[in-house]
Amino acid sequence: MNQGLHLPRVSVIIPTYNRSRMLKEAIDSVLSQDYPHFELVVVDDGSTDATAELLQAYGQDLVVIRQPNRGVSAARNAGIAAASGRYIAFLDSDDLWLPQKLTRQVRFFNQYPDALVCQTEEIWMRNGRRVNPGLRHRKLSGMIFEPSLHLCLISPSAVMIRRSLFRAVGRFDENLPACEDYDLWLRVGSRHPVYLIPEAGIIKRGGHPDQLSKTPGLDKYRIRSLVKILESNLLSREQTAAAVIVLRKKCAIYAGGCLQRGRKEEARYYERLPDRFVIQSSESI
Repeated sequence: MNQGLHLPRVSVIIPTYNRSRMLKEAIDSVLSQDYPHFELVVVDDGSTDATAELLQAYGQDLVVIRQPNRGVSAARNAGIAAASGRYIAFLDSDDLWLPQKLTRQVRFFNQYPDALVCQTEEIWMRNGRRVNPGLRHRKLSGMIFEPSLHLCLISPSAVMIRRSLFRAVGRFDENLPACEDYDLWLRVGSRHPVYLIPEAGIIKRGGHPDQLSKTPGLDKYRIRSLVKILESNLLSREQTAAAVIVLRKKCAIYAGGCLQRGRKEEARYYERLPDRFVIQSSESI
């Protein structure tokens, strides 16, 4: 199956926190890959359940990093720092990989040596049943910055990234308790195409109560990410204009929620926030 495939090392990083009930399936889906040349790094982000015992049972099959609970960004960053592979691939501890995931992505990079990041399609499962993602979640290929402003179109579990890309765009923002992937993908997508391999490589499992996507007030963190990218001076005039439009929409929604809860001062802050970028936006039109 891998005949003619150049076999660079891939570093697979699984961050985990108190998910021993799901972690074994995630690990086993990596160890069952038909691509042989990888290392598996599991970052235990301060788990207090049976995670330590589970990981110990795998012995030399994986590298374990243990740290106090600091969040998924810090866990992924610790894995990146420890990785030795040319390519980095992430797997969330509640997701699964299909057996050819790594093979397909390494083959893609062999065929397109200038590419820096690619992702696979995915199968969605919610509460044990397969569901179809909505049209707005449809993955795109190429320069996807502007569509990605509205919602995250890249799944951490689906990507493979050349390690060198992190030196150019930075790592995950450890100050963001959620939407840290949205933040990173904006930085990546503003400068580089993100390619899509149309075959499914992952099973994305949802519906369980500890998903980060269930964190309250997610738009607050998306707004913070938009402000960061607007202040970065990385965007073209067209990208700036598009980002300001989305920032204004998200701020209006968030401010409306603040007003409903009687937080008038916070609402006024978010109502005025997009005005900081009006000059930049008008210049780009």
